[in-house]
Amino acid sequence: MPGSRRGPVAGLVLAAGSSRRMGRNKLLLELDGEPIVRRTVRQALAADLCPVVVVLGHDSRAVRKTLSGLDCRSVTNPHYRRGINRSLWAGVAALPAETSAVVVMLADMPLVTSEMLGALVDHYRDGHAPLVVSEYGEVIAPPMLYDRSLFHELGAPGGDGSGKRVVRRHRNEAQTVPWPPEALTDLDSPVDYERMKALVVPR
Repeated sequence: MPGSRRGPVAGLVLAAGSSRRMGRNKLLLELDGEPIVRRTVRQALAADLCPVVVVLGHDSRAVRKTLSGLDCRSVTNPHYRRGINRSLWAGVAALPAETSAVVVMLADMPLVTSEMLGALVDHYRDGHAPLVVSEYGEVIAPPMLYDRSLFHELGAPGGDGSGKRVVRRHRNEAQTVPWPPEALTDLDSPVDYERMKALVVPR
């Protein structure tokens, strides 16, 4: 029944990458005086995702220190160099048994807000879809919400990008939430960072 999905929805923040194109750890760069990874995790907490699990890899000690004081759990992915899918597996495996669904986020998309995350959860709770996807113009990208019935697919071996394959496999069953195309901006290079600083509204 719509409205009957009352179980906990977790947040999974993938923050293990090595930021090769940036030349330094982009997650520690600041926007409005706050490290990007901390900003992302704070948005997940403000959306009442519980628990919020952060998957670490590259520079894990520094990133964990940056998250000090936030009510989140961290998991280290020792195989982060093998691709984002390894972090997805590690994060899904760390979710509590009572988790009904998970919102998967990338730590380097700081324009994703708690309101956007909350809207994904609301669509999930009020419907039947096992998958709620974000659409920016014509582009499907994170954050994505996956029902527990899909966890075995998210955590199954099969190479990099299995999250994308799960989306393709269940696209016809998914509910779509549209967002402005500019909200898709992520951070890969110093040019991206300068552009992002101009877009972020001071708190």
